[in-house]
Amino acid sequence: QVQLVESGGGLVQAGGSLRLSCAASGLTFSNYNMGWFRQAPGKEREFVAATRWSGSSTVYADSVKGRFTISRDNAKNTVYLQMNILKPEDTATYYCAARRTGITTVVALVDYWGQGTQVTVSS
Repeated sequence: QVQLVESGGGLVQAGGSLRLSCAASGLTFSNYNMGWFRQAPGKEREFVAATRWSGSSTVYADSVKGRFTISRDNAKNTVYLQMNILKPEDTATYYCAARRTGITTVVALVDYWGQGTQVTVSS
């Protein structure tokens, strides 16, 4: 049974930082491309960042480029999202995502989802 468990969310002031983690189990982690999506209240889930299985390539949404960094540790079966210079508009539930065949920015193409972790940025 595949499990993706996010942690690291919380309440932070604008301009602050948070580091999200996603621990994976039940799959061969190094075979999966990993990503982060987010969903704000009343809005659709949207792509944030993704990394290839090897970590050799990353993709970011324009809204987070230069502020967020995705990374992974295949030895620990964990993917991270370092979020800096947080803005109130970054407030959302952040979801870890796994896909076997290639990076995707499309919600419908994700193979597995985590349960989400809440990030709230106050102004």
